[in-house]
Amino acid sequence: MAFGINHVRVRGFRSARDVAFAPGSLSALVGEANVGKSSLLAALRALLDPSAPEFSQEDATVGGDGRIRIEASLEGGRTVVLDAVPPQPPNVDRREVPAALFFPAALRAGTLVEPSATPAPATILILELFQHALAEQGGAPVPGRSATALARSLVSGLEACCARGVTGVVLLVEEPELYLPPQAQRYLYRLLRTFASQGNQVIYSTHAPAFLNVGRLEELLLVSHRGPYGTTVLQPKPLPDDEAFRIVSEFDAERSELFLAHAAVLVEGRTEKLVFPFVFQALGHDADREAISIIECGGKSNIPVFAGICLAVGVPFLAVHDRDAEAGKEPIPAERAVNDLILQVAGSDRIVVLEPDFEAVTGLVGRSNKPKRAWERFVSLPAEEVPEPLALVAERALALARGTD
Repeated sequence: MAFGINHVRVRGFRSARDVAFAPGSLSALVGEANVGKSSLLAALRALLDPSAPEFSQEDATVGGDGRIRIEASLEGGRTVVLDAVPPQPPNVDRREVPAALFFPAALRAGTLVEPSATPAPATILILELFQHALAEQGGAPVPGRSATALARSLVSGLEACCARGVTGVVLLVEEPELYLPPQAQRYLYRLLRTFASQGNQVIYSTHAPAFLNVGRLEELLLVSHRGPYGTTVLQPKPLPDDEAFRIVSEFDAERSELFLAHAAVLVEGRTEKLVFPFVFQALGHDADREAISIIECGGKSNIPVFAGICLAVGVPFLAVHDRDAEAGKEPIPAERAVNDLILQVAGSDRIVVLEPDFEAVTGLVGRSNKPKRAWERFVSLPAEEVPEPLALVAERALALARGTD
């Protein structure tokens, strides 16, 4: 990375007792609500932005010594440190730090960015571009004005920044997906990537799979809250280049739900993905309510890749695949090799093998109109008719999602 923050450590700030992470040119803070994502963005803003609000005593970690310390190593070797004992003003030397601009979620349907009495020179042009974008959408919110239209100003403002070649800014964004339809979310994600590639740094929090990319695990900052330890951040290692290329060509926002799931069920194809929600329904459960994602892997040979991703990001999972051989018979060598690889990567306790295959287990023998026949068979299936192997998958996935497995 040629610009921005290389490493951050936050101590004593809200739920961040002692948290360290290394953001890249583009980084996504991912995690459930109230785990500390917004606090980490606020800490970065406090470090870099002179217009950031001063700390209150409530900002100091409960049970700590009342001191807040935020430090970052910057590209080029310089270290910047903020030290504070609220309500006293912080001690920080911001000379030669990157300019920062913060887009809070609370202002997404309004002014987008908090005004600054003394904006940094590098942010003046950006502020002008976003003000122009807001003006094109009608300006500040009034009764009857669409929040979606105002939120689109984030998209058009960023378009203008990319077109003008703005550089040298750290962009901090809370939930860029707010009020935007799926197509606009995907486009905004690409704009953020473009903006970062032009010599800026982008760090954002999100609950939307459109802003996550499994082919770039190194961009994920997985945020959780561990009781007395407070906020923690896990950074998964990047995929090997060959796997990354393969996943980038296949992954979409639907599959990126994986990062936001309490548990995942990895299946071979679209028919299995169609059937399993009905299996949960027949057993009296709702997979979405339980935050269980059914991930279609695009074939059995891809299941080891997805299993490896689940292991890297700490998402509990089950891999469901065909044995592709009748009981008492050996699969052909190619199928046996894939079966063995899934076992090696996932482990025996995370696998359910369907013998001989999904079609035989479900009674969907034959290849013509298989999704349609699957829907007709399972849409109103009573619990007692759910095939036992599929019921087992649902029960184990529920236990994983609820933390009782």
